[in-house]
Amino acid sequence: MWLKIRQIAGVAEKLQPVEDDLKEILGIEVCYRDPGVGYFGLENALFPIGNQLLEVVAPIQENTAGGRYIERRGGDSGYMVITQCDDHPPRRAHVDELGIRIVLDNQSREFINMQLHPRDTGGTVFEIDQQLGDGALNEDGPWHPAGPDWQRAKQLGRVKAIVAAEIQCEDPATVSQRWAEIAQLPLDISDGIFQIQFENAAARFVSCTDGRPEGLGGIDIETSNKAAILDAAAARGKVSGEDQVYLCGMRMNLL
Repeated sequence: MWLKIRQIAGVAEKLQPVEDDLKEILGIEVCYRDPGVGYFGLENALFPIGNQLLEVVAPIQENTAGGRYIERRGGDSGYMVITQCDDHPPRRAHVDELGIRIVLDNQSREFINMQLHPRDTGGTVFEIDQQLGDGALNEDGPWHPAGPDWQRAKQLGRVKAIVAAEIQCEDPATVSQRWAEIAQLPLDISDGIFQIQFENAAARFVSCTDGRPEGLGGIDIETSNKAAILDAAAARGKVSGEDQVYLCGMRMNLL
C-alpha cells in the first residue's frame, strides 16, 4: 500500500501573472484548465513537472475558500498537498477511525477524491486520491484532475520532479505526527527537522519563520537546468535566496 505526492496546489490572487512566471522561469507549460473548479468560484491552470502536477487556482468571485485562504496567509500561497494512493477504501476507513472531517468526498468511475479538513490535520490541506482504470498505477499514467492528455505538455528542459513539500506550522512536532498517523508512514526526526517520506517525495515540517501563518511554505524541485531557472528568475525579480526562487507565494528550492 503506497502513497505518492502527485500534485501540489497553490492559490493566487490573479492567475495570469503567476502562470507567466511559471512558464518563463521553470519552463513548464499548461496541460489543462479544469472548468469544474468554477463551481468553487475559481479558475485554474495545471502544469506537469515530470510525472507530477503543479496547480494554481485563483478566485474569480467573492467569498471563496481560496480567497479566504489568501487573506489568512497574506497573499499568494501554497495551498494543498495532493497524494495518490493505490487502494482508497482502507485509507478512507483509517481517516474515519481517526475522526478527521472530510471537506470534499467524490467518486466516479475514474477517480476517488478525499480532501481532509485542515483544522483536523494542521499545516495545510491534505488530500488523498486514487486514479482508477487502465494505466492508473503507471508513473506516467492518467490523472483525472490534469485532463485527458496531460503528458503532451511535459517539459523536462529545466525541471524534473517535485521532491519535497515544506509545511510550516507553529508546532511542527505535533502536526507532523498527525500527518504521519494519517499517511500511515513513519516520522523521521533529524536535526530538529520532522519529515515523512512518501513513495516519491517527502513532506517536511518546519516552524513559521517568515512572518506568515501556517501553510504550505515551499517545495523542493529537482532541476535539469538550475542556471537557466535562476537567470530567468533574476530577470523577473523572483530570486529569493541561494538556489531558491519565489513563485505563487512559495519558496521553491532548486536541487
